Formats: sequence, C-alpha cells, structure tokens
Amino acid sequence: MPADFEPIFRTLRGILQKHAAGLLVTDESPNRYCLQAPAGPAALKAWGGRRNGQQIPVAWVRVGKGYVSYHLMGIYGNPKLCDGMSKGLKARMQGKSCFNFKKVDPSLFDELDRLTARSIKGFRSAGFISDQQPA
Repeated sequence: MPADFEPIFRTLRGILQKHAAGLLVTDESPNRYCLQAPAGPAALKAWGGRRNGQQIPVAWVRVGKGYVSYHLMGIYGNPKLCDGMSKGLKARMQGKSCFNFKKVDPSLFDELDRLTARSIKGFRSAGFISDQQPA
C-alpha cells in the first residue's frame, strides 16, 4: 500500500467499523475491509428468488493503485440518498456506489459517515438485509 494511502484507508475503515453493528466483517486485510449481511427478502426478490449466496455486500473500503475506494451498496439501491450531497463528495463519486479518495478530507469523511449511516439503515429497512444470522 502506498504510504500516503494508509491514513485514508485507516480513517475510512474506521467509519465502517463504527457502523458494523449487526453486520458481518468478511474481509479485514491490510488493503480491504468489507461488511456483509445475511440476504433479506428484497435481495432474494432481486435475485429472482434464487439465493446467490448467504450474504449480500453492504459496504467496503479497498486500497487501489491510484486511490482508496469506498463502496456503499445502499446508495446503489436508493440513489435518493445522494440528494443534498455536497459538490465535494459528489466529485469523489465514481459510478453509482463508489467514492475515490487520494487524501484525507475530514469534512468529506464526516459527510460520508452520515451517508453511510443512512445507506445501511435504508438497505435494512428496504429488506435487503436480514436481521437473522445464517444457519
């Protein structure tokens, strides 16, 4: 990992750790931290009734070659969560659910923290996340 990416990764991982209650940590390596959850009824419906595994990805942070990426699947499913997003955070957005960072930005990370809380809450209330742990 490039040395200048370590504080970015550490800070973004900390945001996910703050919101990890009730979720499963499925990857906790030096370059990736991933949260998943048991798939709920909305996920099964989206999958055409076929279970594509026991868990659904919820959020993760990963160190890449040129940036640190932060993914929130809840905003992929509900783009309205991005309404009111600052221009600064919007500029960091790549695709529908990914944000890329090359430096620590406390104000953007605070906003991302709040967006993460809304994303996970929305993903859960929409039924994509089950509160039941897999057998």
